[in-house]
Amino acid sequence: QVQLLESGGDSVQAGGSLRPSCEVSRFKYTGRCMAWFRQPSGGAREGVASIVSSGGARYADSVQGRFTISKDNAKNTVYLQMNALKPEDTAMYYCAAGPPLFHPQCLLRMEEYGAWGQGTQVTVSS
Repeated sequence: QVQLLESGGDSVQAGGSLRPSCEVSRFKYTGRCMAWFRQPSGGAREGVASIVSSGGARYADSVQGRFTISKDNAKNTVYLQMNALKPEDTAMYYCAAGPPLFHPQCLLRMEEYGAWGQGTQVTVSS
């Protein structure tokens, strides 16, 4: 029943910034884990960042210190602020939502999430 719509992907130069967003419809994300995953062309999908309704967040080692996940409860939207972008960040970025649990851990594992968006492409050139 959860529907996710990503937007904001673009092509930028190394060192630049982007802020993709994920609008959640059909259901409030309160009580669910929300996360961003990415998949390079020909590569495996990996977790980037996750956030729980209370605001706690997790980050992959490769992006911590550069990326920040946040949410706007009024807009039912999740964001991924990406700074100091590197060519290695080039990938299709997917928004994901977990099931409604009382105390979700929001681990960066694909099996934790059941709803996925279509993805938004981020390309970083050197």
